[in-house]
Amino acid sequence: MQNKVLFISNTAVFSRFNIPFMRWFKQQGWQVDYVSDGKIKIKDCDNQYAIPIKRSPYNPNNINAYKRLKKIMMNEYDIIHCHTPMGGVLGRLAAKNIRIKTKVIYTAHGFHFYHGAPLINWLLFYPIEKQLAKYTDILITINDEDYNIAKKNISLCENVCKVNGVGVDLERFKPCDENEKKQLRQDFDINESDFVILYVAEFTPRKNHKLIINSIIKLNEKIKNLKIIFAGTGPLLDKYKNKIKNIGLTKTVLFLGYRNDIEKLCNIADIGFSPSKQEGLPIGVVEYIASGLPVVCSNIRGHVDIVKDKKNGFLFDLNKPEQMIDAITKLYENTNFKNILIENNLKERDKYSHNIAIQKMEEIYKQCMLSM
Repeated sequence: MQNKVLFISNTAVFSRFNIPFMRWFKQQGWQVDYVSDGKIKIKDCDNQYAIPIKRSPYNPNNINAYKRLKKIMMNEYDIIHCHTPMGGVLGRLAAKNIRIKTKVIYTAHGFHFYHGAPLINWLLFYPIEKQLAKYTDILITINDEDYNIAKKNISLCENVCKVNGVGVDLERFKPCDENEKKQLRQDFDINESDFVILYVAEFTPRKNHKLIINSIIKLNEKIKNLKIIFAGTGPLLDKYKNKIKNIGLTKTVLFLGYRNDIEKLCNIADIGFSPSKQEGLPIGVVEYIASGLPVVCSNIRGHVDIVKDKKNGFLFDLNKPEQMIDAITKLYENTNFKNILIENNLKERDKYSHNIAIQKMEEIYKQCMLSM
């Protein structure tokens, strides 16, 4: 009888992180199924189920999603791997009565309760995670802070592991030479002399685009040849487009929308940037580093696992935007220092290979298989 694995996430876009693991299961002869919102066709799976799992725990539509998940799980899966917060909640609740035969894994891509999080996050999300831990065979964390919280305070879970994110394809994300960079900039109508800051992120409050947008006038005073590239979509995109238009900086700030060529944007940029308020282990920052970019990031969980202040980038206090401006300005003015940060990133890039993440996940999956 063929073994079966089910992946669950609230968005189909998230499947791109799971593709290497799905392919691994296929190579082992397993049936691979996927549950998500169904908005895009997912490759490398046998059956794709479209279930709209809503992000909000209060959305009543999640009741129907829970019922549909329970029905799908009647297919008798050997392993169920849940991702994203509500995918993890509904997936583990739906599987709680079948765990005698089924191993349930949850990858926490950043707990909502963390050092500095609002008290309401601890009051709401921490008890939920602690309760769901008893329905979890393996809890995977992707940064040091979450791992330590899980080991110390979420003890009902049998196994807590740490994996350094999903990794990146180092053949895709790598530095380019000056001639390639020059050609890429011409392709995107960016001058060779422009100083380019890249931010790849969805336009949501958590990603905090407003911090740099509110600082653009000050930055533009210090860096006359400034260009800022935003790649991503989201509910706040039009709002920020209009703000940039109103202050007359449409030639300085480029909104490129959703892109599938982020590696090219990394090769165009001088700095990788992230002012995010909350992260697990941000894949975008890992892509910057793999491409050799010095980075300027908010001093938060997830970023501090990757960025070492003044070693491969800068960390700044979210409440002190002047630190962000000073860091960007220093990288603009001090080419020698910028090159040192680039060299340090290139020395570290190998540890972020997705092959290492795949090897770690293989160990976890094999651990499940041995206990089946």
